[in-house]
Amino acid sequence: MAPVKLTEYRQIEHITTRGPAQLRRLALAAVFLAGVIVFTRAQFGHLDHAWLLVAAALIGGYMAMNIGANDVANNVGPAVGSRAMTLGTAIVIAAVFEAAGAIIAGGDVVSTVKNGIIDPADIGDPMVFVWVMIGALLGAAIWLNIATWLGAPVSTTHSIVGGVMGAGIASSGFAIVNWPVMGAIAASWVISPLVGGLLAAALLYVLERKVLWQVDPVQSAIRYLPYLLGLMAGAFTTYIALKGVQNVVAISTPVAFGLGVVAGVVTFLLTRPGIARRSSSLQQSREGVNTLFTIPLVAAAALLSFAHGANDVANAVGPLAGVVEALTSGGVGADGEAGIPLWVLVIGAIGISLGLALFGPRLIRTVGSEITQLDRSRAFCVALSAALTVIVASQLGLPVSSTHVALGGIFGVGFLREYLDQRMAKAVEDVLHSHQGDEHIAEVERMLYTFVNADAETKRDMLHQLSDMGHEAVITAAQRRKLKKALKRQQVRREHLFRIVSAWIITVPASAVLSALFYFALRGMMV
Repeated sequence: MAPVKLTEYRQIEHITTRGPAQLRRLALAAVFLAGVIVFTRAQFGHLDHAWLLVAAALIGGYMAMNIGANDVANNVGPAVGSRAMTLGTAIVIAAVFEAAGAIIAGGDVVSTVKNGIIDPADIGDPMVFVWVMIGALLGAAIWLNIATWLGAPVSTTHSIVGGVMGAGIASSGFAIVNWPVMGAIAASWVISPLVGGLLAAALLYVLERKVLWQVDPVQSAIRYLPYLLGLMAGAFTTYIALKGVQNVVAISTPVAFGLGVVAGVVTFLLTRPGIARRSSSLQQSREGVNTLFTIPLVAAAALLSFAHGANDVANAVGPLAGVVEALTSGGVGADGEAGIPLWVLVIGAIGISLGLALFGPRLIRTVGSEITQLDRSRAFCVALSAALTVIVASQLGLPVSSTHVALGGIFGVGFLREYLDQRMAKAVEDVLHSHQGDEHIAEVERMLYTFVNADAETKRDMLHQLSDMGHEAVITAAQRRKLKKALKRQQVRREHLFRIVSAWIITVPASAVLSALFYFALRGMMV
């Protein structure tokens, strides 16, 4: 089955957001939420406050669907945008691995107050704590729904952090918030995308210089790509060991890095002869080299989805676990942690997968194709930078958002392309300024406008031709300005940049305000 073309995304979105298809999606979501209500009521109908637990489970399922609709796009969007896999294949892979990560490695224990934002002991009354958690869940879920509708990928962790903070302030005042932790989270708004972007741009620049800009890129790929693929295998092995299976098997940091080294060496030894065998059938071009990144991108999408499911399921069901603990045992532990029952993890896993399948294509399109044009080599650099950044940040104790890291990588790749275009424009200007004369202007114009959209190898050949033309290679000052403007194309769509960054900035306060309002509404109904 041929990969879906980028131009087909809008057709897919049009089909899946209008008419009967939209009604079917809403109906399926309603069936899932109704199932959550029926199951929870059947299991806990004997409790005094069973309706609160049913409401919390319903909101937790709704939150999980919004996580799937918004946050999972960052894991599969680059692979789909680069046409390494079809949209349908990406949804299936992400749904399966998100669910597997949530159920297998979702964790036996999760902090119900997310990173120490508030201390449950400061609330005191278990019922007030329940209302805080329900308000936090609902506020964060509503904000994620709004962000998805706006087409802005945001951090679900920051959403639930804002929700817990807002509902906590509403219940007990500003003193309940751990403000140093909130300051670290605010710092991550800058740290995450900046580090991810710089690393992705550096990886792409090395790949361009060492492989894609070479006269014989396939032979260069035989030499250098096994190192990059080995680095990717090692990074993802370490990433999964530290972030994906830590709750199943206790793995120390040295062991995780050791496993990564082994995986990297094995991958290097296996891929080097494999690439050499394929070299005779590959085109001597960027497109030929790009085909070598298909399998690594599919694997990266699957592993990122597994790790995301293992970690971010807590954003959907962590507060729900706190409600279950408070209503079934009369409170939460002294450390603010609550065990997650298997049925709660299953609700999170199914909700995330269903939200992705029903409402995820729009954000996948935004991440994969609308911010900047991604081919497979660029998407590879984005995925690798995401894994490396999270590993380094976790070891340094820096709070980073995987969403911000991935999108920062995409922005970094796009801005690098703009920088390289500007360098090429300067090279053209230098060639033109170095000659005088007025003949063959039409031929030069034709060559230069062809140059604007040519690949790197063709551009290099055309520059050599211009140099060989000597004094005849000249255009007027007006034509030179027009060419310079054409070469300075924006490779990152600014409207998406501003919308996404704005959404990032307001995520915590927006979730906090909504959660506080829901807490007051719920408390008012109870009083």
